[in-house]
Amino acid sequence: MWTVDSVGFEGQSLEDDLKACRETIRIGSRSFYAASRLLPKQVRNAAFALYAFCRVSDDAVDLGQDQRLALNLLQNRLDKVYKGTPEARPVDRAFAWVVRTYGIPREVPEALLDGYRWDISGRRYRELDELIGYAVRVASTVGVMMALVMGVRERTALARACDLGIAMQLTNIARDIGEDARAGRLYVPTDWIAASGENPLQVGQATSGTARVTRRLLEAADQFYERGIAGIVYLPSSCQSAIMAAARIYQRIGVEIARNCFDSISRRAVVSSRRKLALLGVAQIQASRIIDDLDAAPHQETVFLLNAVEKTTKPILALEDAPSKSAWVIDLIGRLEARDRSLNYRSSI
Repeated sequence: MWTVDSVGFEGQSLEDDLKACRETIRIGSRSFYAASRLLPKQVRNAAFALYAFCRVSDDAVDLGQDQRLALNLLQNRLDKVYKGTPEARPVDRAFAWVVRTYGIPREVPEALLDGYRWDISGRRYRELDELIGYAVRVASTVGVMMALVMGVRERTALARACDLGIAMQLTNIARDIGEDARAGRLYVPTDWIAASGENPLQVGQATSGTARVTRRLLEAADQFYERGIAGIVYLPSSCQSAIMAAARIYQRIGVEIARNCFDSISRRAVVSSRRKLALLGVAQIQASRIIDDLDAAPHQETVFLLNAVEKTTKPILALEDAPSKSAWVIDLIGRLEARDRSLNYRSSI
C-alpha cells in the first residue's frame, strides 16, 4: 500500500507529485478545491491526482490549436500510465499511482477519451440513447473512477452513480443549448429537433420549438436523477445528506430553466446561494426517504463500465479515515464546471 510518504515512479516523491496536482486544482477549480478539503487525507490526495489528470486532459484538447494531435498525445500519455511508465510529469505519475492503487480499469479513462473524440469530430446524436452514450463517457466515467477511489465497487451502486452522472450532464446540455449553438455545437437529439421544426443552430432566441426540446431534455434528466438519488441509501448515513444536496442543487438548475419558460437560448439558469442553502436543509430530511429505483437495471450505455470494474481485481486498501463517498459527486460537479469554463473560453476566441 502506497502512502503520500512513498517514493513514486522513477524515484520521484509521490508527495511532491500530489502537491503539484493540488496546486493545479487550487488554481483551476476553486469550488472543487474548497470542497475537497472536507475529504479524508488519503481520499483527498487520490481525488487531487484523478481530477488533475482529467483537468489537464480537458485543457490539452480544448485549448490546443491542433485538437486531434493533442488527443493523440494524450492517448500516448494514458498508454504509458497503464504500462507503469508514466511520462515525467507530476500529474501523470500521480494518476498512475491512483490507477495502480485503486484498481481503475483502463476501459474507464479510455471511454473519457472517446468522449473527447466525439467532441472533436462534431458528432451529432440522433436519439436520446445516443446522447446518453456521450454523457456516460464525459460524466459517468469520472463518477465511476471517484467511486472506486472511495472503495465503492458494487455493480448496483456504480450503476446509480452512472445514472446521476447522466442526469447532471443532460442538465448541463439543456442549460447550454444557446451557448453551444452560438459556438456551432449541437448536442440535442436531431430527431427531437426535426420534430420541433426549429433548429437551435439557426435561431437567435428561444421559440416554442426550442423550448419543447429543452423541456424534453430536463424530463429525461429527472428520470435519471431519481434513479441516481435512489443509490444514496447505499452510502453511509453520514454522507447521505451531502450527496442529496449535491444532486438536488444541480437538479434545481432545471427548475430555474423551467422558470425561464425553458429559454436556454437567451438566458442562462443559475441557482442562488440562498436556494442552495435551502436545498441543503431539505436534503437532510430527504436523504433517508428515497426507497424507489434501487435495483433498476443499469442503462445499456453504462454496462461496459460496470463490466470493466467487475473484471478488475479488487484492491486491498487501508484508508487512513473512513472515506466520504460524496467525493465522486463533488468531482463530477467540478468536471461540469470545467466544461463550462472551456466552452466560455472557446466562444470568446
